[in-house]
Amino acid sequence: MNNDRVKGTIDEVVGSAKRKAGGLTGNTPLQVRGIAQQVKGKLENALGKTKDAIHEANVRTNPPKDTRP
Repeated sequence: MNNDRVKGTIDEVVGSAKRKAGGLTGNTPLQVRGIAQQVKGKLENALGKTKDAIHEANVRTNPPKDTRP
């Protein structure tokens, strides 16, 4: 798991809380900011998953060389 996935998960959770709080209080701007933060989190998470997949594919095709004597 990389930093993009961690930040994405945090943004999704915080955005969800903002969206729900905005909905409960009738605060539409807060609700909209929460939705935007959730979307940002989903995009960060997707980017992180893509980076992880690329790294994993690279490790499989180019395994680390054994440097022991």
